[in-house]
Amino acid sequence: MPAGKTSTLTFRIAPALKEALRTAAEREHRSIANMVEVMIRDYCGRNAIAIEAQSGKRSRPQSGRQS
Repeated sequence: MPAGKTSTLTFRIAPALKEALRTAAEREHRSIANMVEVMIRDYCGRNAIAIEAQSGKRSRPQSGRQS
């Protein structure tokens, strides 16, 4: 995952979704913040959305994701 500066994101979420997120993070041995990042990266990869790297370069979406 990215090293260096990070940005804060604050949002409201339904309690049931928060609990599902907490459960998913716990199963993956991740923090909730890291689980959200993984989910966003996964979504972007599956939908061909490039993520700009810290250096200004865009990372290519990964194809052929394994479950």
